[in-house]
Amino acid sequence: MAERILINTVTRVEGHAKVSIYVDDAGEVSSAQFHVVEFRGFEKFVEGRPFHEMPGLMSRICGICPVSHVLASSKAGDRLLGVEVPPAAVKQRRLVNLAQILQSHALSFFHLSSPDLLLGFDSDPARRNIFGLIDCEADFARRGIRVRKFGQRIIELVGGRKIHPSWSTPGGVQTRMGAEARDEIAAGVPEALESVKLALDRLKSVLDSFPVEIEHLGNFPSLFLGMVSPRGEVEFYDGVIRIGDAEGNIVADGLDPLRYYTYLGEASEEWSYMKFPFYKPLGYPGGMYRVGPLARLNVAASTGTPLADRELREFKQRSRGAVCQSFHYHLARLIEMLHCVERIEELMVDRELMGKRVRARAGQNQNEGVGACEAPRGTLFHHYVVDDDGVMQKVNLLIATGQNNLAINRAVTQAAQRFVRPEAIQEGMLNRVEAAIRCFDPCLSCSTHALGQMPLEIDVRNSRGEVVNRYRRGR
Repeated sequence: MAERILINTVTRVEGHAKVSIYVDDAGEVSSAQFHVVEFRGFEKFVEGRPFHEMPGLMSRICGICPVSHVLASSKAGDRLLGVEVPPAAVKQRRLVNLAQILQSHALSFFHLSSPDLLLGFDSDPARRNIFGLIDCEADFARRGIRVRKFGQRIIELVGGRKIHPSWSTPGGVQTRMGAEARDEIAAGVPEALESVKLALDRLKSVLDSFPVEIEHLGNFPSLFLGMVSPRGEVEFYDGVIRIGDAEGNIVADGLDPLRYYTYLGEASEEWSYMKFPFYKPLGYPGGMYRVGPLARLNVAASTGTPLADRELREFKQRSRGAVCQSFHYHLARLIEMLHCVERIEELMVDRELMGKRVRARAGQNQNEGVGACEAPRGTLFHHYVVDDDGVMQKVNLLIATGQNNLAINRAVTQAAQRFVRPEAIQEGMLNRVEAAIRCFDPCLSCSTHALGQMPLEIDVRNSRGEVVNRYRRGR
């Protein structure tokens, strides 16, 4: 019997989560649900505000990936103005987006996931975190911290602050980038490149140690959705939508992200505040799809940079069709980090980046605008409707973690059925259920992550819906 969770709190998607596991009369796990029990309401409380304020307001949605929301919001504003953004501003936006993906992926891999991978899923939970990793793998942990610092420093140099920058605005950006910032960024590339390559080699060296986890922490067929360039390359800032299936076939290509609502639907369930997006032609829930690093690499023909392309070719050899094991989000994340550093290095010698004209100025020319880009966790859409005075009337946000919601629930069920013994719950079992969620690097409150372990509850219920065992952690 499904339960309904009623929480009178703030926050929109997650910072806290709950997993309910249901057991049949035979004592076996029959299903599980991943509950997001917080509500933030950004889509409602920005109504009545001028659309020029939206990038600054929307950057507050997330402290980990604020740049994504700034850019999607700015691009929606570009549409409302009906202008072409100057090349220097586009290059700035691209640079900061690459830096954000780099630092966010570094946080996910080095801080949140590598303790499981290098210390063990069943290791002491008091040490299975970044501090335990520092004790055992000091250089590895230090490199992860410095890679993230490099990404954050780029955001600060270009965007004015590490967290919640709002330098990007409808029509472009507010400030021109200086030569000192360019030179500092260029100087940091070699170390970042070396650290990411070392992390890739280290992850690939331990992957064979986790055959059961690879098989059961979210391994199932689904669709995959991501942006690609006209040449089919990975594209984080401004591409078209491509959708592929589990066999590696392209299901749909060249889809306009500005018309996302024609092919993506949004369902809701009483037991979660997070939306359940789906691919409309296959309906709900059959239209389940995944976004983010795993999906982007599955649908792209190449990355467009030499080192990352070499890794991508090896990545695609892991399966005859698409790589469907959610465990390999970790590997895909590192390949994207390598690609980001390569692209950042390219931009440092791009003359357009230092251009003087960084903003197109115009009055409002449209009443509806959509902005889309790739966030660290997947494709992000901001959809604004304004009146003739430019005042927000309606907002819809389709956030990457929400688009993974159906897949996360499938992964949680699969992990619970394989690892959880209802009669004797152990911490390692819980950690593997949690790890299934962590593969997706969900930004559930779209702003915070727990240190070492996600706040989580597991309820084990019998066929009559009665709680027979409960395990809480992280509160």
